[in-house]
Amino acid sequence: QVQLAESGGGLVQAGDSLRLSCAASGRTFSNYAMGWFRQASGKERQFVAGINWSDGRQYYADSVKGRFTISRDTAKNTVYLQMNSLKPEDTAVYYCAAVTRPTYSIGIYSSYDCWGQGTQVTVSS
Repeated sequence: QVQLAESGGGLVQAGDSLRLSCAASGRTFSNYAMGWFRQASGKERQFVAGINWSDGRQYYADSVKGRFTISRDTAKNTVYLQMNSLKPEDTAVYYCAAVTRPTYSIGIYSSYDCWGQGTQVTVSS
């Protein structure tokens, strides 16, 4: 089993930036992809960004394109989410997740089978 630990959340003002990190540990690392989801209070968990572990190809939700960047460090088994130009509507708990099966759809919740505990991001106006 892969364990995921997020860090980097916090309280910021609109227009500020934050970088989230997610370190993977546990059994031999063999993730096919990793992603970030978020869940605002009273809403469903939604896809934010994903990255193929082998080639680094990135995918984004329309709501964050041009503002957020996902990246990975394969040597450190860590994925990052750089969030710029934050808006109050970005306020949510952000979850890191990993795909450990070869067949997946990177934007789909059910493709992911390992999840972190989440980190709160609050953007004030």
